[in-house]
Amino acid sequence: MARFSRLSDWLRWQETAHWPRVDPSLIRASAVLQRMVLSTPPFPIVTIAGTNGKGSTVALLEAILLAAGYRVGSYTSPHLLRYNERIKIQGEAVSDDIICQSFARIDAARHEISLTYFEFGTLAAIDIFHQAGLDIALLEVGLGGRLDAVNALDADVAVITTVDIDHINFLGPDRESIGFEKAGIFRSHRPAICGDPEPPESVLAHAKESAVPLYRIGRDFHYRMAGEGWSWWSNGSHYADLPHPALQGACQYQNGAAALMALKLMAARLPVSETAIRDGLSAVRLPGRFQCLPGEMERIFDVAHNLQGARWLARSLTDRPCGGRTYAVLGMLADKDVAGVVSVLENAIHGWFVGGLAVDRGLSGQALAEQMGYLTPAIYQSVAEAYRAALEAAQPGDRVLAFGSFHTVEAVMRLEGLACSSGAERCSSASV
Repeated sequence: MARFSRLSDWLRWQETAHWPRVDPSLIRASAVLQRMVLSTPPFPIVTIAGTNGKGSTVALLEAILLAAGYRVGSYTSPHLLRYNERIKIQGEAVSDDIICQSFARIDAARHEISLTYFEFGTLAAIDIFHQAGLDIALLEVGLGGRLDAVNALDADVAVITTVDIDHINFLGPDRESIGFEKAGIFRSHRPAICGDPEPPESVLAHAKESAVPLYRIGRDFHYRMAGEGWSWWSNGSHYADLPHPALQGACQYQNGAAALMALKLMAARLPVSETAIRDGLSAVRLPGRFQCLPGEMERIFDVAHNLQGARWLARSLTDRPCGGRTYAVLGMLADKDVAGVVSVLENAIHGWFVGGLAVDRGLSGQALAEQMGYLTPAIYQSVAEAYRAALEAAQPGDRVLAFGSFHTVEAVMRLEGLACSSGAERCSSASV
């Protein structure tokens, strides 16, 4: 008999079923995969790691492959509004019942093996994908790469989007340490892609030592803005006047370039036409990535929460000029570089509204303000209150930017009525 029948009960139990909550290791997930005979999927896998851009790259690949007529599964984390967003088939989140049935199978197979919240979700995605008759699975790494549960499966193509400073308690204090962890998704003699134009030496060294064919942006594949579109090329392949990705933000061309390189490397097994590429770029959707809501006061939602994400966000704001003032609503977690993120964006912001995040590792509004240096933000107990205050302060022609965490974007999306009311579950320990 299953331990629980409701998804919310499964998730609450998983939050505390293993200690520590974040416990990177391949041993537990690999053992359960073997017990469930899931270690060798019948479909190719693209694994995507990186400090930023992972979710966008998955979304771009998913949209193009769907446009090409393939049956696609995708696994991403964290979620914004509903846990189900993490596991998708054909671009649609799977149901509560499907996830619960998978959790029950995993629970029965694991016996004495203790699993983290993230490991349960990863194993469920793989289990569900095995039953779905997929042509391809896209797997986003949750944390790092080398010891992430996703890495229990061998990638046919591995992608590193970017490498920058984040999660230093787990991945190390510098880009070389973090690059080493992310390069752990590489497999000998299987192709890998690096979408970072200045990769750490650790990434390059790992590829060389492991005999990994590494395709680097700016060397093996390229992109350029041109006229009303953009172009991409690699050895023997060239696409001109591509439509702008429907995902907003300057970073999406770099993400798109890495996605197109992955498709090129998969072409022998899953050929994709130029028409499908164009259709996918135009159709791709992903909430919370420079998501713009029009109106008298434009609202922009972005999950940027580290220095690199802040730099991309600042560039995107510059590329989308506003005739009025820009007000920022900020909520962040305690292990993030608040001062650094704020310093990157302060010249683009005319007024700051900070709110507390009542989640694990969440900063209170006051604690957040104390890390903002000489700036004097308006302080509120919650992000929701800060967002309401920013909207009241804004005048027609101004814009309001909400950023700093997935939790921050979740809160403002719910206020804007963009959340689905059924099955909306969040685990505070699983957010980055």
